[in-house]
Amino acid sequence: MFLTVSTTHRPATDLGYLLHKHPDRIQEFSEPTSTATVFYPEATAERCTAALLVEVDPIALARSRGKRSPDFALGQYVNDRPYAASSLLAVALGKIFSTARTGRCDSRQELADSAIDLEITIRAMGCRDGRKFIDRLFTPLGWQVDATPIPLDDAFPEWGDSRYFDVTLRGELRLADALNQLYVLLPVFDSAKHYWQTTAEVDKLISAGGDWLQTHPYRDTIVDRYLARTGGLDAVARARLAELDDVDATTRDDDAAPRNPTLNVRRHEAVLAEIENLRPTSVIDLGCGSGQFLSKVVRSTGIGRIAGCDVSTRELRRAADRLHVDEMTEHQSARLELFQSALTYLDPRIEGFDVAVLMEVIEHLDTARLEALEHVVFAQARPGVVLVTTPNSEYNVLYPDLVGMRHPDHRFEWTRTEFASWADRVADDHGYRTRFVGVGDADETYGSPTQMAVFTRG
Repeated sequence: MFLTVSTTHRPATDLGYLLHKHPDRIQEFSEPTSTATVFYPEATAERCTAALLVEVDPIALARSRGKRSPDFALGQYVNDRPYAASSLLAVALGKIFSTARTGRCDSRQELADSAIDLEITIRAMGCRDGRKFIDRLFTPLGWQVDATPIPLDDAFPEWGDSRYFDVTLRGELRLADALNQLYVLLPVFDSAKHYWQTTAEVDKLISAGGDWLQTHPYRDTIVDRYLARTGGLDAVARARLAELDDVDATTRDDDAAPRNPTLNVRRHEAVLAEIENLRPTSVIDLGCGSGQFLSKVVRSTGIGRIAGCDVSTRELRRAADRLHVDEMTEHQSARLELFQSALTYLDPRIEGFDVAVLMEVIEHLDTARLEALEHVVFAQARPGVVLVTTPNSEYNVLYPDLVGMRHPDHRFEWTRTEFASWADRVADDHGYRTRFVGVGDADETYGSPTQMAVFTRG
């Protein structure tokens, strides 16, 4: 099995720092069933390539099979495991480049946080579903895909092509994201993982998937195939992912039809677009929860001061894990701050920001407490811009199975008129002007599922 990662970023030899593998050394890593070697076929300032070669011992692999593995007689010894890119390659990549996958690089942290030109080649990757399926999984992630089928036998062209492809991916991505995508997607193309799967596999998937899996149009297909539909783990993973968006855990996509971006994703995109247009130097997410949106602000913008606060210490711990706070350099730590705070009490730490975000927060407060939030955010903190999103209750009739409000913790949900009335009154009281934006697919009668108010001071 053979995989290469190349870059033309200048100097290209910085790839060695990002991978934590020196270009001048050949390094070997032994596993019970294989030996992996990392080396650099080329390492110049103009172009650098790191290669991962995994040599499998088929006898040792057969002997490692557990009692639960099916017995296919000769199939244990005559198979594609020694040469086809499979879960064996993904496991080797995951272990050998484990630090690179976290995005940590003390000597080149700014580069590790940046998207760079990458070219990745994967030799003999099996895919029974053909090239379209390869395109379907890689293209939404920003890759230009070149998948060349390998003939069954060059001497007999009439036999046609095999189910194996030489795949080349080109794009501008963070190296950590690219490695995590490979770690997840290589087993997706593999028809049989080489090891027994436990619930820990779900944790690996959620961790490596990060935001890119959450928003992938074929997320459910990836989950099913990564977990090989064994032991109900695919349902566990879908339930875990569903906690992060507005889609029921039983909702499934079809292999032939893309999964539409969730409302949660579209809400994030809309707020992030407003922030990018404003070009602020500082942003605070008020009620940041587990840090899902905050991680996108950190990754997608060059904003120098970013903060998140929440009343729940549990959610703040989840946010810290998502943002890998423990692995941050001193420079990164200085850019980001997480702290506990209740938005109905005065707190000087929320002052001095250009933009404040209140995403799906106000509806979780009793209406009697809204006045306190208004005073804390608009009178005391007084950011230059406040972005507030909340459900549009008029749209609820379009959810056929919805009874009551969209979330059991919502204290209220407003119509568009009610929200506009509140926002305009708050703006008049505190010296802001308002603009309203619909988020999500709009209905002619009921409007968009989410409504956003943009408060601009002055």
